[in-house]
Amino acid sequence: MSAAVAAATNGRLLAVDWGDRRIGLALSDELGMIASPAGVVERRAGKRPPIAELVRRAEALGARGFVVGLPLDQNGDDTPRAAEARHVAAELAKRTGLPVRLVDERFTTAAALRAIHDMGGSTRGRKGDVDALAAAVLLQHALALPAETDPDA
Repeated sequence: MSAAVAAATNGRLLAVDWGDRRIGLALSDELGMIASPAGVVERRAGKRPPIAELVRRAEALGARGFVVGLPLDQNGDDTPRAAEARHVAAELAKRTGLPVRLVDERFTTAAALRAIHDMGGSTRGRKGDVDALAAAVLLQHALALPAETDPDA
């Protein structure tokens, strides 16, 4: 979502970086210019995706739209997790009535790890922090993209 799209939604955007064990979250400012980490939602193996918890977090944070990371493979094709992310995006739209944008999330975790290491930090015992920072990288990327660059969302 570009800053113009974020402004049109009249508020903050919540990014969802879909993972097998944790879902990283990030929140934009009201103007849709700056993304900040906003925590994680833990996933339990064998359980349904925690969509209700994502809706609760969005409401608590005052989100007016979502950016959901689409985990594509190196060639840009869907992965099994991409199908799950598409399902979650559709459910978020259905349950909240808010706009949802799918954005290619390849390399967001690598960028988050690189940023932490570049600042001299350690990721030991901080997987949740890494996932939230990856969501912020995803959201910052989405805020800079024109709306028409969605991967066949």
